[in-house]
Amino acid sequence: MPDLSPGLSLGDDLRALVDASPSPFHAVAELTRRLTAAGATVLAEDDAWTLVPGGLYAVVRGGSVVAFRLGAAPLAEAGMRLVGAHTDSPTFRVRPRSDVRQAGYRLVGVEPYGGGLWHTWLDRELTVAGRVVLRGGRTELVRLDGAPLRLPSLAIHLDRSVREGLTLDPQRHLVPVWSRDLGTEPGLTEALAEAAGVAPADVLASDLVLADTQPAGTTGADGTWIAAPRLDNLASCHAGVTALLAAAPGARTQVFVANDHEEVGSGSMSGARGSFLEDVVRRVVAVTDGGDPQALPRALARSRLVSADMAHAVHPTRYDRHEPAHAPQLGGGPVVKVNANQAYATDAAGGAWFAERCAEAGVPVQTFVSRADLPCGSTIGPLTATRLGLATVDVGAPMLAMHSCRELASALDVPLVVGALTACYEDGV
Repeated sequence: MPDLSPGLSLGDDLRALVDASPSPFHAVAELTRRLTAAGATVLAEDDAWTLVPGGLYAVVRGGSVVAFRLGAAPLAEAGMRLVGAHTDSPTFRVRPRSDVRQAGYRLVGVEPYGGGLWHTWLDRELTVAGRVVLRGGRTELVRLDGAPLRLPSLAIHLDRSVREGLTLDPQRHLVPVWSRDLGTEPGLTEALAEAAGVAPADVLASDLVLADTQPAGTTGADGTWIAAPRLDNLASCHAGVTALLAAAPGARTQVFVANDHEEVGSGSMSGARGSFLEDVVRRVVAVTDGGDPQALPRALARSRLVSADMAHAVHPTRYDRHEPAHAPQLGGGPVVKVNANQAYATDAAGGAWFAERCAEAGVPVQTFVSRADLPCGSTIGPLTATRLGLATVDVGAPMLAMHSCRELASALDVPLVVGALTACYEDGV
């Protein structure tokens, strides 16, 4: 049997990142922690920036982060190599007025976020995570201990029609149970205040999601598969930041961006449709090429973006839903994603460039194309390419059960994707 230790080691590191990231805000905190541990300086958007060649920097906006290592050459002369991912995953958002009481129970009002496989959230131990905004404008990250929430299924004896198919009304059926309604027990607001160390009246607002409490684990006959929540797309965040920290510095500036809100269309100040990445790039160009009014378009013309988002592995029992000639396998390496209608930004030039970088790194490449009679998802790739005019290729690690509460990937793909992205960062170094 081949030595699986490199994949398992990075796979363990991926599982640790997932466990530390129950919400996009926690994901940004964990990514930033890793960057600062490697020497990165965190820049505030409202400060003036002083940058030095070879310096590693991070900028945070909400549930998004941009990190970059400034190259030795001005951006207009050398361009950039960028890797993009997203921090959010399908889940449930807690409503502002979340205290629901019915049938002798207290429940927490939520609404679906993104396009999840909602039936997979039933009968799982859940918690709440995200950020709370306190009196005075202070923000705290919170994750409630234990598993205070659950979405219980209805017994088959009370609805035998479920055998013909389960239909869930999100307004009526997907409201998690908090406790019995005894009139004296603490509710969600009290629990959040306790977690933040303040009085309940000091919790003024929140951005909260539900999260599975079961830690990321391993499965499969040889233990090389990863079973975890939020692999789409924390696995790409992990690969992108790991590759950035592993890449050798050079003339080109190396950039990693992880946007929030991809699962709901990216239309926010921190999403890929917003200005965050462009704002950071403009400021870096202004510092390195301040006297050249053409510096920004010249820099973008010399740059390439790898949009990293998880890809569909061929399903073992539903293989008929895949295009027969394009059936990626778990453990087979990164997948180049192509769509004739531009749901993915890959073109021939970008696909060839990525394949060359993978060959340099000794990494195999797979390809995904949807069946002609089925639509496909999309990524931040086309959005970022459109906004900035960046040459872009869409890639991702293969996985099963995408958008389930608990997804499945291979630890063997982790070093392969990291190696491929590292080679992309080092292109021309």
